Amino acid sequence: MEYKNFQTFSAKQNGGILTVDINFGPVNVQGQEMLADLSSLCLRLERDRSVKVVIFESSNPNYWVCHYDTDLLKDMSIEAVSRQDVQLLDLQVVLERLSKLPQATIAKIEGFARGGGHEMALALDMRFAARGKAKFMQMEVGMGILPCGGGASRMARQTGLGKALEIILGARDWDADEAEKFGTINKALDPDEIDDYVARLTQRISKFPAESITASKRAVYASIDLPIQEALKEETYQLFQATSKTPAVKRFQYANDNAAQFNHDNQKNLEQMVIDIQEVN
Repeated sequence: MEYKNFQTFSAKQNGGILTVDINFGPVNVQGQEMLADLSSLCLRLERDRSVKVVIFESSNPNYWVCHYDTDLLKDMSIEAVSRQDVQLLDLQVVLERLSKLPQATIAKIEGFARGGGHEMALALDMRFAARGKAKFMQMEVGMGILPCGGGASRMARQTGLGKALEIILGARDWDADEAEKFGTINKALDPDEIDDYVARLTQRISKFPAESITASKRAVYASIDLPIQEALKEETYQLFQATSKTPAVKRFQYANDNAAQFNHDNQKNLEQMVIDIQEVN
């Protein structure tokens, strides 16, 4: 699969890892061009099982994605819409598609991610931010609206209700360390640590079967919305989706034949054994 001809970012594949480098104008504004590029990227990734992890970063030292384009916001309707007539906004549709990609998706944030930019980060699976560089904000309530790129819908799933409302209604900047405490990112890292940390994580994930990555994602996301019994059924369904397409059973057989579970050294170094056993196909 080729990842070319984007206006707002470039994309480079290295093995099972695709790195998306956002670089569009002075502030990486999230407008029609970026939404079109993200839709095109999703179309390709949905069909490409060679990519297992996607990193979204920015080569602009000050901005990851600044916010949604005000040139589009100024043309919003001022007419109230009935519930039965509501349709999803373009930004919601694109970011929901992004959230459902079969690959693991990671935001590496080293600049401003505000408004729609922050909502884009929330639509990804994991977020890591650089101390002293990353800044976050949902400013919409101050403008007279609400976060409407999934922010009002996804925020509480990360932070809990009270903290989500503090973030949305407070409409102030917060930094990487606060974001880690809030739960909107996985981890705050020093600027000289973030590249290595994300690289090691993505390299590790990229060694695992694409189907087990997808199955794990779908089961975890389902657990947010479903009652526990239904979530457990989904977990079981995804289990057999994975075993039908991966060498999992052969690997368990190999481990069993070699008494791996009773080997004290293996138990101490189970992490490495998981990597080594992937040679069994």
